[in-house]
Amino acid sequence: MPTKITFIDDNPADADAFERGYAAGHLDLVRALPGVVRVEASKARPTEDGSPTPAYRMVDAWFDDYDRAVAAVQGPAAGALFPAVFGLATGGVRIVFSDVEVGE
Repeated sequence: MPTKITFIDDNPADADAFERGYAAGHLDLVRALPGVVRVEASKARPTEDGSPTPAYRMVDAWFDDYDRAVAAVQGPAAGALFPAVFGLATGGVRIVFSDVEVGE
């Protein structure tokens, strides 16, 4: 069963600084994980009333199965990714492994 790892960045303390760090290669680090078959990135739309959104950015890294996802985060590429993820996430970050039940 396909598995994805979702990185959910909460609203950063400084959105401009977050965007500069994100643009500096954040997705390249995700793509460098061994076994990644697909990467999706998204940004929450602003609310109409200007209140904070429930998340800021999300990145999904897709794998053929759970074992490959686990192996990817235990390997050397994760040693570069996770410090960057946590360094960028001044508002907090959640990382979720999920089995994909329905997809393309």
